[in-house]
Amino acid sequence: MTIRHLKIFSAICQNRCNMTKAAQQLHMAQPAVSLAVRELEEYYGVVLFDRIGRRLKPTEAGKNFLEYATHILSLFDDMERRMKNWDSFGVLRVGASITIGSQFLPHYVKAFYQQYPGTQIHAVIAPSDQLEQQILKNELDLALIEGVSHMPDFVSRAYMEDSLSVIAPADGPFQPGQEISIDTFRQQNFLLRERGSGTRETFEHAIEEAGFSVCPIWEAVSTSALVNAVIHGLGISVLPSRMVAEPIRRGLVVGVQVKGLSFHRKFHIVYHREKFLTASAKAFIGLCCDNAAASPP
Repeated sequence: MTIRHLKIFSAICQNRCNMTKAAQQLHMAQPAVSLAVRELEEYYGVVLFDRIGRRLKPTEAGKNFLEYATHILSLFDDMERRMKNWDSFGVLRVGASITIGSQFLPHYVKAFYQQYPGTQIHAVIAPSDQLEQQILKNELDLALIEGVSHMPDFVSRAYMEDSLSVIAPADGPFQPGQEISIDTFRQQNFLLRERGSGTRETFEHAIEEAGFSVCPIWEAVSTSALVNAVIHGLGISVLPSRMVAEPIRRGLVVGVQVKGLSFHRKFHIVYHREKFLTASAKAFIGLCCDNAAASPP
């Protein structure tokens, strides 16, 4: 018994048990249709049609078989449609670092669903180093990270400019927009993102080039937690400019400049160089690049 047999049987029933019309619908010779019915009856050992004169009528077994055939053919057609159009209907596994995942990924996914409504995106928000490990294990198709990848087998494509801002308590010694010296800066209590995050790496790279290091008194995966700690006067922090713009605007914290230090970086799209990118994955990468300028501030 094959899918072909099921399609023939279903066509006969759809055409009121008229084999001639079923054969025409299937572009087959009528003897081939009759043979398929005999093969089904021999295979299952049941009579599927009563033959009264020159007319056919489904037996109870035939009616029951039609229910199964209809259900199986429906599943088969669904499988054919989905597998042949996997890029339109498949699952895309996307990772994003904390900043990108909280600020930008929802915007990207919403825009992608509008263009490709049949695609489902499974998202993972985690520190950059964890996302890279998941790509290595083939648990993610691609990831959007802050900073650069350290994996030699990864393709890393820069797609957006970004910067970090130094924020200090609003009731502290610094004025909004004040430029402070590196010596003053390095004497502060630092509240920083966790090691392995793109934000922390950008910060450490900048101060390493300036010839010094710091030991933070707070480390957190949550930018909001660090902003709140600064608001309460516990120290200063260096965080993504887009994520501290509102607290600065509201006067909850103040933004300061450090003479001789610049915290600029780029966001990257990364994936394993041996990974086969589906059309939907390529489309998502393209959408992220195209929407970089239009991303939320």
